Amino acid sequence: MITAKAPGKLYIAGEYAVVETGYPSIIVALDQFVTVEISRSKSFGSIVSKQYREDSVFWRRQGDQMILDNRDNTFNYIISAIRLTEEYAQTLGRRMAVYDLRVNSDLDSPNGKKYGLGSSAAVTVATVKALCEFYQIPLTKSKLFKLSAIAHLDVQGNGSLGDVAASVYGGWIAYQSFDRNWLMAAHRQQSLTELVDQPWPNLTITQLTPPENLRLIIGWTGSPASTSHLVDKVAISKSRQHETYNQFLIDSKRCLNDLIDGFKNGSLSTIQAGIQKNREILKRLADFSKVQIETPTLKKMCDIAVAHSAAAKSSGAGGGDCGIVVIDKNQNIKSLIKRWEENGITRLSLRVHPVIDLAKETK
Repeated sequence: MITAKAPGKLYIAGEYAVVETGYPSIIVALDQFVTVEISRSKSFGSIVSKQYREDSVFWRRQGDQMILDNRDNTFNYIISAIRLTEEYAQTLGRRMAVYDLRVNSDLDSPNGKKYGLGSSAAVTVATVKALCEFYQIPLTKSKLFKLSAIAHLDVQGNGSLGDVAASVYGGWIAYQSFDRNWLMAAHRQQSLTELVDQPWPNLTITQLTPPENLRLIIGWTGSPASTSHLVDKVAISKSRQHETYNQFLIDSKRCLNDLIDGFKNGSLSTIQAGIQKNREILKRLADFSKVQIETPTLKKMCDIAVAHSAAAKSSGAGGGDCGIVVIDKNQNIKSLIKRWEENGITRLSLRVHPVIDLAKETK
């Protein structure tokens, strides 16, 4: 049996701007995972999720094609990852096989609510990783990211793919999105091997090292949000208020460059100032786009943290889910957490996942 896992993520800064080509963000991988197991089968294969057993998918081979026996399923990202990876495997001369694929996830709450930790990206990465090992395909992080990004984009249709990068690389990363229009055109004209082996325009993924005194605290509002729907709403405002949106992009890039410098220089105060600045920039985006990024509960979460000498903001698309707090690890946080609990905010006991070493993981 082959087992592969991929961590979830949280955006630290640069949301919304990062969906535009060449605009930076900071993302962190977390120690909660999607795990994929693959074992060889004879005639029929299956895709089973521990969380959604009633929606299991069964499939068979017709030549090299994967034929689903039931079309209504909740596993679109897994199916896309399988098809994309098998297309890549066939270009490398691998023979197709039948297998059972099992999925288990830590990225949702015990009662099934989503935390907003990037489960679709993590399951895509874990599926690609497991299948590449199954078909004995050597992987680098760059190739794993590109295969996973194409598979994920085929389903979601928008977004920056920064969550995919976090699941591939681990740790803290500075991420800048590639040109998706170029990718769509290149995908029609080139083989997958050509596409994966070449540099992608504007794509930048850089590992960051946080200062030793930085503590990351994650608060959950208990209210899930849809990233793709919120991104679509902002895109509509972008077309109507082009100049205002362009100023948002300029402000975000300047803020993120300062934040990244804070990591490079090991300056917690610079990072905290950047987090607060990014919160203000996102508030201006929310005001002119009429998209509720910072909900009342997220605002309360952030305001409580700021009152305790921390920097805080919403994470990701906002509209619910999680917020992040950056504080000096020498500060006592008991009062902060108590105030959160009094206001219905849950601290998630998550840690940053270390930088991933693919060579060790695939032994």
